[in-house]
Amino acid sequence: MRLIYAIGVFLYSTVIKIVSLFNEKAKLRLRGTKETFKKLQKFKPKKLIWIHCASLGEFEQGRPLIEKIKAEKSDYQIALSFFSPSGYEVRKDYEFADIVFYLPDDTHKNAEKLISLLNPEYVFFVKYEFWHNYIKHLKLKNIPVYSVSGIFRRNQIFFKPYGEFFRDTLNFFTHLFVQNNESEKLLKSIGINKTTVVGDTRFDRVFETSLHKKKFKKVEKFINGALVIIAGSTWKPDEDIILKFAEEFSVKVIIAPHLVNEDNINRIIKSATKKAVRYSENKEENFKNAEVLIIDNIGMLSSLYFYADIAYTGGGFGAGIHNTLEAAVFDIPVIFGPKYEKFEEAKELINRDAGFSISQYSEFKSLMNRLISDEEFRKQAGANAGKFVKENLGATEKILSSIKI
Repeated sequence: MRLIYAIGVFLYSTVIKIVSLFNEKAKLRLRGTKETFKKLQKFKPKKLIWIHCASLGEFEQGRPLIEKIKAEKSDYQIALSFFSPSGYEVRKDYEFADIVFYLPDDTHKNAEKLISLLNPEYVFFVKYEFWHNYIKHLKLKNIPVYSVSGIFRRNQIFFKPYGEFFRDTLNFFTHLFVQNNESEKLLKSIGINKTTVVGDTRFDRVFETSLHKKKFKKVEKFINGALVIIAGSTWKPDEDIILKFAEEFSVKVIIAPHLVNEDNINRIIKSATKKAVRYSENKEENFKNAEVLIIDNIGMLSSLYFYADIAYTGGGFGAGIHNTLEAAVFDIPVIFGPKYEKFEEAKELINRDAGFSISQYSEFKSLMNRLISDEEFRKQAGANAGKFVKENLGATEKILSSIKI
């Protein structure tokens, strides 16, 4: 299996090189990993903690750890790594990290070289990151390495008869901090007993954001006292539903699409039958008269939900929904598409009558009619959402107090 894994890593690397000829994300990763060791050789680490995230979503789970460490243990440096360009390119200038880099492919040679250059005292791999060679080499060097905000399901390879190699990877961790009891139970069923259920650090992150939310004058002018639905991290199937509803009903709509490139923004504006305006427009008088506002930048959404009466989280018609907690923390009901099975927080929001899944426009229309016409129902759903977030705070503190950095 080790040979198969090595071949798999090699083949992935080869595919990235080929795809980079015509794919921007692949090109960014290829270029970024080539720069990693040059960057690390110039970096002179002293007392270092390394935190690795796959992408932007995992970064939001690792972020509470980083910022709490920086606040309470300022003598430590932070090294932050990403696998995906969607994480690195957005957070490469993150103020609380002393160095940010792409994680090179998981080979024995890369692992040995990178860990020797960093020489970290502690390492955190966030959620689904289980790179065999990196984690094994940390174990061999007696460097504590932790999995945080992990969540496990029975259909994962670790729990298959042929998954011994990947079970070995889990055994290399010093400790695994998981989100729920089911994950701990599954791990113990394969002999992984170094586990603690602490919950999801994203709850801490969204709550902290809500306490320091930003205000946007243009958004306030756009809303102008009307009821508003904010759709965040949307894709085309989500936008088609939202814009159709806006066409038929008098409601203010704010869309913060997942892709903010010029082509996509123009497509959304052309799809809107009601007057649509970009957030970046300079004529503020246009905001008051528009009915659809398109957020054409990155970074506003987590505070933007503060203005919503109802939230819609995108992605549920594709690979899976985006962060529902960013909206729920502001005491508003959250709607999302049908593909939410892998997201425990979405399931719990539904269980608490705080979240609602729809699979087609007619369901969305019916639900929105009820949420708009029945204020008591809408307010109660929002209160349930906010309560859910508050009841699940504290994962960051539990992790760090257990490790005692």
